[in-house]
Amino acid sequence: MLASAPVTSLRRSPLHERHVALGAKMADFGGWEMPIEYQASDRYGGGVVKEHTAVREAVGVFDVSHLGKADVRGPGAADFVNAALTNDLRRIGAGKAQYTLCCDDESGGVVDDLIAYYRSDDEVFLIPNAANTAEVVRRLQAAAPEGVEVRDLHESFGILAVQGPRADDVLEALELPTGKNGLEYMAFVEASWEGRSVIVCRTGYTGERGYELLPRWDDAPALWDAVLAAGESSGIRPAGLGARDTLRTEMGYPLHGQDLSLDITPVQARVGWAVGWKKPAFWGRDVLVAEKEAGARRLLWGLEGLERAIPRSHMAVASSSGEAVGEVTSGTFSPTRKIGIALALLDRSVSEGDEVQVDVRGRPARFRVVRPPFVAASTSD
Repeated sequence: MLASAPVTSLRRSPLHERHVALGAKMADFGGWEMPIEYQASDRYGGGVVKEHTAVREAVGVFDVSHLGKADVRGPGAADFVNAALTNDLRRIGAGKAQYTLCCDDESGGVVDDLIAYYRSDDEVFLIPNAANTAEVVRRLQAAAPEGVEVRDLHESFGILAVQGPRADDVLEALELPTGKNGLEYMAFVEASWEGRSVIVCRTGYTGERGYELLPRWDDAPALWDAVLAAGESSGIRPAGLGARDTLRTEMGYPLHGQDLSLDITPVQARVGWAVGWKKPAFWGRDVLVAEKEAGARRLLWGLEGLERAIPRSHMAVASSSGEAVGEVTSGTFSPTRKIGIALALLDRSVSEGDEVQVDVRGRPARFRVVRPPFVAASTSD
């Protein structure tokens, strides 16, 4: 679970006052004061496990307005983005979104993982991670050809993630597009809610059917209130970043700064599916192609507990005979499986099904090496 930290001079989401009113436990996340969990109240709250369970069984809403927003526009903007970021925009078309990576050209390490919204050949909208937005924008601006403009729009839009098996019911009550009326997985539309512009994208970071709503910054509070009201009969709960972390770990989704970083390449993290290997150019291509052909020295695996123990980031992993084989990158208690689970970078000598030991606060705990996800995904049904 994400650890709480003292709140100092941090940036705030447009929903900050809403979180405070709901009794949220706030903490520093990527330089932003964000809700980690909500305290028990008459209607909502009760902590990470209840919020997590609501998303898996009903519906939850997250404030992820801290995520970055950047716009790349001008003649050939999509071609420029395609030559910089790893995934191949030509696999999709206008109105589709795509998971992609910004890699360092020399090391192949991951500067950030982000979502690209392909608006047209002349405009691509990007959603980087909060702490990495400035660096992604800087690199794109430095490389942009004449006529292509890269703008940081971080505080122009809020982002609400409505996630769970009853997410469609919430959006239908708000008269917003859903998968039931043609919105495909990883597609987005420019919609209108009560005369206000909102982008609706069918995606998320939980493994559940869901949507990310991007209203204008100042419209976010009203939309948040409307989402909660519309979802009341569906058992909606506001969910904090603690539940977001347990949900994404159950799915094996990487978190930048832990499972992806400048020191961890896409090949090592097993996100090569987000690399357009046949493209003639993208940042880091030469070193990543060489690593793929040679075989990475370490790979990201899942670990599921064989005894009662909760793994955490940076805990050492050893073989059953005690030989060091790697380190946990993300670890938590799975509210769905009721066991400790982790993602870990392990030597190539490790195979699926192997039993390993994680040093949990000085005590070796037994885990099995598996391929994530730990819970079946329900995103594209």
